Amino acid sequence: MGIINMTPDSFSLDGCMMRSKKHAHDYAYRYALKQIREGADILDIGGESTRPGAARVTAEEEKQRIVPLIKRLAAKEDVPISADTNKVDVAKAALDAGASIINTIKGTNPSRSLLRMIARYGAAIVLMHIAGGTPRTMQKRYRYEKNLLGEIISSLKDSVEKCLENGIKSDRIILDPGICFGKSAEHNLRIINQLQRLKILRYPVLIGTSRKSFIGCVLKRPEADKRVFGTAATVAASILNGAHIVRVHDVGDIHDVVLMTDAIMTEKVSQL
Repeated sequence: MGIINMTPDSFSLDGCMMRSKKHAHDYAYRYALKQIREGADILDIGGESTRPGAARVTAEEEKQRIVPLIKRLAAKEDVPISADTNKVDVAKAALDAGASIINTIKGTNPSRSLLRMIARYGAAIVLMHIAGGTPRTMQKRYRYEKNLLGEIISSLKDSVEKCLENGIKSDRIILDPGICFGKSAEHNLRIINQLQRLKILRYPVLIGTSRKSFIGCVLKRPEADKRVFGTAATVAASILNGAHIVRVHDVGDIHDVVLMTDAIMTEKVSQL
């Protein structure tokens, strides 16, 4: 899953609006095509930064950022498009424009209105675990008892049940343990190390480690765009421990990591 941030304030320093708001959509479209060429199977397009302390964005502004790009890509490309949003109005506009997946950071307690709308469209949903409320507060208020993975699994199980109750089909549900969303660096390492425990839920697992701060903590690299090798290690470990989808910024580099890790797991060399 390739990440396309239609924002001016992305933590990863790759926001398409950081250069020029006027030409952001053209730049983002070319960037999306590049990611497809490099091996992206899904494109995840977001219009609001979810880094700690990020400014809020109105639904109208978020729609203006992502809907034109989704519409343009959906009309010309076959790659499934995911909209990274937690707002019902934005999600509906994205689905109307051609998206087929809603990736919500509020997967711990999704709203019924969002779930019912996704069900009406027959779309897929990524349920991401978050602790500590919102991106503004998540790194200040999180608290776990004794069993980090157990609590994440329990929370995601409840969210899955809400999806099913509101009409979303079981084959449209993807789970994300929420790396860096209300977790310490040690928590994130533990999630990756014990990711296989999520198999008990019997749903595909998405992992999003790309360029994140815990990699910077381990490697002593404060610059987010200098964390590609650290990201590669987390991606390989996540796949070996059961991840089905990896959400990344550096698609070309990480595509090689994915292919190599799959080859090790299957003990097979794919015929080109």
